[in-house]
Amino acid sequence: MAQPKTNNIILKANNISKTFAGIKALDGVDLEIYQGQVNAIVGENGAGKSTLMKVLTGVHREYDGQIILDGHHIAFAGPKEAQNNGIAIIHQELNLIPYLSVAENVFLGREFVNRLGLIDTRKTVAETKTLLKKLDFDINPRIQVSRLRIGQQQIVEIAHALSLEARIVIMDEPTSAISEHEIKILFELIRSLKAQGVTIVYITHKLDELFQIADSVTVLRDGKLVGSRSIEDLTHDDIVRMMVGRDVKDFFVKADVAQSEEILSARDMCLTHPRRRDDYVVDHVSFNIKAGEVLGLFGLMGAGRTELLETLFGLHPKESSGELFLDGRPVEVNSPVNAIKSGIGFITEDRKHEGLVLQMSVASSISLASLERTERFGFLNTGLENRLAQNYVERLKIKTPSVQQVVENLSGGNQQKVIIAKWLATNPRILLLDEPTRGIDINAKNEIYRLISELARAGLAILLVSSELPEIMAIADRIIVLSEGKKTAEFPRSQATEELIMKAAIPKSFQFQHSSNS
Repeated sequence: MAQPKTNNIILKANNISKTFAGIKALDGVDLEIYQGQVNAIVGENGAGKSTLMKVLTGVHREYDGQIILDGHHIAFAGPKEAQNNGIAIIHQELNLIPYLSVAENVFLGREFVNRLGLIDTRKTVAETKTLLKKLDFDINPRIQVSRLRIGQQQIVEIAHALSLEARIVIMDEPTSAISEHEIKILFELIRSLKAQGVTIVYITHKLDELFQIADSVTVLRDGKLVGSRSIEDLTHDDIVRMMVGRDVKDFFVKADVAQSEEILSARDMCLTHPRRRDDYVVDHVSFNIKAGEVLGLFGLMGAGRTELLETLFGLHPKESSGELFLDGRPVEVNSPVNAIKSGIGFITEDRKHEGLVLQMSVASSISLASLERTERFGFLNTGLENRLAQNYVERLKIKTPSVQQVVENLSGGNQQKVIIAKWLATNPRILLLDEPTRGIDINAKNEIYRLISELARAGLAILLVSSELPEIMAIADRIIVLSEGKKTAEFPRSQATEELIMKAAIPKSFQFQHSSNS
């Protein structure tokens, strides 16, 4: 197998093994990272990518094997020591303090101080502005991180890593929650860092990205190294086969589902802007969904996709307006409890903070929204809870040693499956899915696609938000597009093209500016 064409190894892992609760997350993995290159690492969910990165950055200090940096054996006592040696990581699960400002998060632990020994807020804000300008991210550095959407928080995480001026920057799924515009900026930044001799370790599930920025690709599967090759020697299908051990032709293809009566109709749904009271985040959006239909919802960042789902789920009763009809009858959904009773389930985008209680077991997490199914005479019946959970563990192929495993110890993709199981356990008639495959590998995505198809065949109405055009075009029966809070287009799958969808998604102001400059 051809190796990447360079001998300048800056970081090396030899025979790394790591075990969690009896499961071997890494099994004798070797890895070579080449200086001044984009070293991509791919693999299915649970393949060991993030675990390996945590070993390399001192997060996991107990492991078997050796790490070699600049030709010398090293064992980091913690992430701070890794940073001091020039290694920074942008985590897939964001490590930001929500109630600190953007600037405070960017320079957390490395605050500027004045001659009196006090934090120099003015300099911190100014330096943050400079970093954000490089990322073309126009936001007040003094704003609290908790007020930002998940994609905006991702950019703050990137700014934090850049502030370290690291020699090696590890990026764990950095584009999983940012817009196409922000992805282009990030790729330009990566190319600039590479030109300066900075080494990039790039983890992604979006294989098309590899052919834009990667120099080499390393594939892990089930905690083991499959191989490393130069990107020029690989095709998309080659990488997929290495990742999953089977041919692309075996992948899921959604079958058409016979649709029946209309279940949900939304008319003139509005959500007032939190800071501009005369403006809307969701601006008079109307649509309907039939039983057995997967309705795709596409839009760029800030289009109002997540906010529309939150409004439908009753999360903003005082700031929202519009009419909802279930089975043709008007209904008022003014709280999540009311939404669940009406047969609506909501799988949120941010699994870590909104979807799970990380210290709960798999069994408790799955039953959390449907406790009435697991109680007897007002008391929780652990036998019922365990059987309910085991059913979904098997159905969704959740990788866990037992249903008593703490959710925090599962990989990100398996955590996402636990959330899906939690809402399926409520027996919903309408399922709201906000980026359900974010941060999930190809094989796990196909399992979720199959599940969505099964649910549609069973008569559920599904509203699916996705930032990936190929995904939404493959899984949705019909697609609506939002731009700046407004519905701008609607296509049946047979008439949808990437060009038509993207044209409807781009704000008119951007289209006008682009046409004027061309």
